[in-house]
Amino acid sequence: MSWNELLFDFVTLWVTVDPIGTVPLYLSVTKDMTAVTRKRAAMRATLIAFGLLAGFLYLGQYLLEAMRIEMLSFQIAGGIVLFLFALTMIFEKSSGYDVPTGDGHDVAIFPLAMPSIATPGALLSVVVLTDNNTHSFFQETLTCAVMAFILATTLVLMLLGNWIIGLIGRSGASVLSRVMGMLLAAAAVQMVYSACHGQLGPG
Repeated sequence: MSWNELLFDFVTLWVTVDPIGTVPLYLSVTKDMTAVTRKRAAMRATLIAFGLLAGFLYLGQYLLEAMRIEMLSFQIAGGIVLFLFALTMIFEKSSGYDVPTGDGHDVAIFPLAMPSIATPGALLSVVVLTDNNTHSFFQETLTCAVMAFILATTLVLMLLGNWIIGLIGRSGASVLSRVMGMLLAAAAVQMVYSACHGQLGPG
């Protein structure tokens, strides 16, 4: 796996996971918690998201094969969905989710782990980026390591959420999220373009 491929994996996963965009939501859904409980929620959400994404990364293609869906078809579908997801990042007017309330609800699972960290776009990305026919287990593990680094960064940003928002402001976080949306849109178009030319991955 070349450095260019690792960089593409990093950019694609970064913009689909959107670590900075997770911070305002984290602050919102944990505002009534104690500092210790907030930290535990952040750690639990990150671990749950890692489990979901790693499961899709290593096993997602087997599921597609069982359903007789070709990777190129999935790459085109994934590129289209990622593009639409990018549009929501670019034109989003609000970053909140309707969060259920009640003692039995765990915000670490919803909305933090999914859909905020393990976004639908990220789930699609890890499958497309690690085709079993062209990537060895070692290459898939390298992509998993990149994903783990991004999730670790997400955890750090959540724990530093108050300081970050105070530094760049909510408007600054919104601008950064939209810039990432533009990068994701470009990556999604490249995925569709490559698939139309019979190439898996960025091409």
